[in-house]
Amino acid sequence: MYLIEHDAKELLAEHGVPVPAGCLLDDKVVFDGGLLPPGPWLIKGQIRAGGRGKAGIIREAVTVAEIADHARAMLGTRVKGQRVDAVRVEQKVSGAAEAYLGLLIDPAAGGVRVIMSPRGGVDIETVAAMHIQSEVSPPDIESLCACVRRLAAAMPGVMANALRDAGERLARIFLDCETLLIEINPLFVHPDGRWAAGDAKIVTDDNALPRQPMLRALLDKRSACYPETALKARHGFDYMVVDPAGEIGLLTTGAGLSMMLIDELRQAGLKPYNFLDIRTGGLRGETTRLVHVLDWISAGTNVRVLLINIFAGITDLGEFTRLLVAALPEAPRLDVPVVARLIGNGLPAARKILSKAGIRLHTDLDEAVAEVRSHIEARTSQSHSSA
Repeated sequence: MYLIEHDAKELLAEHGVPVPAGCLLDDKVVFDGGLLPPGPWLIKGQIRAGGRGKAGIIREAVTVAEIADHARAMLGTRVKGQRVDAVRVEQKVSGAAEAYLGLLIDPAAGGVRVIMSPRGGVDIETVAAMHIQSEVSPPDIESLCACVRRLAAAMPGVMANALRDAGERLARIFLDCETLLIEINPLFVHPDGRWAAGDAKIVTDDNALPRQPMLRALLDKRSACYPETALKARHGFDYMVVDPAGEIGLLTTGAGLSMMLIDELRQAGLKPYNFLDIRTGGLRGETTRLVHVLDWISAGTNVRVLLINIFAGITDLGEFTRLLVAALPEAPRLDVPVVARLIGNGLPAARKILSKAGIRLHTDLDEAVAEVRSHIEARTSQSHSSA
């Protein structure tokens, strides 16, 4: 779960990390100047993406009227494919140097990578390698804090103590909250050594939510902000829209297989609408989960065909197709052709069930994709004719 900046800072503050005072405003909140910290302020559009300053949704204000104007200008706009539904108004920090501090899982190295630099801010990508320190640590608090201290010792002046203190605090949060990434950029460092997280990017592990009551409470409180994670927590599988303009709804299982299918469709010049890993072993003999998926796919206004791609091992394809055929009428909004590519256990039974439903079964992916393309071309032609 990629936290918006406000939620990331709230989480850090709960664990004793200093952050600039701020509050969250959205279009449902009646603006009240009494909620504001002392000015001047930064008004920061809340989306889950970097580069917000360069995208124009981080602005300065010196009057309450300017805050209201900036907030109104940002709310409801789309930036980097995301809608700005809230802004964080926080006290502007002045007179501080900007450093960089990050901790992230490094799968290739089998540990936690710690990255430090005495230079941070919006141009961090252009900082020369000689000004960046990085090391991989085993994922335990003693090793991680030792790594932080080694890297901080190479930092100049008051930066050394500030980055050491910040790094040790973040190391504990990284492990305790089971995060995948914590990035503070900039880390404000004052001449007297005081520091604060000027911006915060935190990515948590969705699979750890049952062990993280604070994060689960945040998800319950702000499920609209984290729709994919909320769906997974509620229904037990992964679903996300990968292209709102996509033309192919996908009913698939296996995360790797599903991502490979999306890549292959795009390479063929086709536009998949969603990613799905429904884990067919969890259907539990009834249609509820399939109906939910079909309803979500029906929200795609450009979806012209449904492609089913299932590789069955333990799952019996006869059982799956029986549930599928029963689920389709329960999702009448998804009125599109169905293309099925199935391989594995129970294939003969699946072929009979789909044949009775008027759905052709493919075992070859290229043949299935060719049928998908033909349906899209036919629907496109019909649309042009009716226009």
